Amino acid sequence: MNRGEEEQRNRAYYERGLPGHHDLLARATGAPSALSPLTLRLWLAGFGAVFCLASGVLLLYFLPPLAWFGWIVVALGVVAVIDFGWVVHRKRRGEPG
Repeated sequence: MNRGEEEQRNRAYYERGLPGHHDLLARATGAPSALSPLTLRLWLAGFGAVFCLASGVLLLYFLPPLAWFGWIVVALGVVAVIDFGWVVHRKRRGEPG
């Protein structure tokens, strides 16, 4: 996508709706293409960030033999925080969901 196409994607563009992902059953069931479920993804990313970061810190503090697992859980929490930020960016841009 070049710069001119990117500038054309404003709030009005996203309010019209984006095409759904490949839905193999769309023809058989007649279901409309899905819009991006950004709000659900936002809630899941927020829950994942809080849960993983809190669990990871508790594992690191209370169970030092499982510190390696605590660091893995903290890393997953950081990924959830990054995803949360990206979804907020997409929602502010005006994408539906």
